[in-house]
Amino acid sequence: MGMRRLEKFLNLETARYAVNGLVATTVHFGVLQVNLKLLAISPVGLANFIAACFGVICSFVGSRYFVFTAQNRSGLSQLLRFGGLYATIALFHGIVLYLWSDLQGWDYRTGFIVATMLQVVSSYWGNKLFVFIK
Repeated sequence: MGMRRLEKFLNLETARYAVNGLVATTVHFGVLQVNLKLLAISPVGLANFIAACFGVICSFVGSRYFVFTAQNRSGLSQLLRFGGLYATIALFHGIVLYLWSDLQGWDYRTGFIVATMLQVVSSYWGNKLFVFIK
């Protein structure tokens, strides 16, 4: 992809959201791996909840300064709204992973993907309509 095409692509809000989401999800999954493999945190749902906090921080910074750049709310107002939205989403993500991995015994990596797909849709619309309002 040439520089011009990349610039055009990144001018789209949904493209910036996707890039930001990939970075935040990579941080989330990386911390989850550390929690499970190095720190031996159990159950998986708890390890995931802790990891989600790191992903949420990355997501807020990226959303505020990279994705939703035209805003009319203060940073504190956005942070509080974002925190409420993402606390709800992280809780939901943790419950899905707990049900998937701890109760059903299915592979946590597949459960992570399922929970993350649900998270992507709810976080984009929640951010657009509730947090980073133009």
